[in-house]
Amino acid sequence: MLLSVLLQAAVAGVGVSKLGATIGAGLAVVGAGVGIGKIGGSAMEAIARQPEASGDIRMSMIIAAALIEGVALLAVVVCLLVFFL
Repeated sequence: MLLSVLLQAAVAGVGVSKLGATIGAGLAVVGAGVGIGKIGGSAMEAIARQPEASGDIRMSMIIAAALIEGVALLAVVVCLLVFFL
């Protein structure tokens, strides 16, 4: 399947690097979404077990989610730079 897409891109005149950049940006966004979802789920389970620690858990969750979003944004920017250059 992927090979046929690459061949179609080569025939259509679209560079393989542009196709790879597009796929890379999509994977970065999907990976970030999955990661933040897992963090949120784990934080809710932790808060359910220890409600008195909800402030610390929430703060750790927000910091981890922000770091994941930052890495995902960096990956998308790199992919877009490859796509347009």
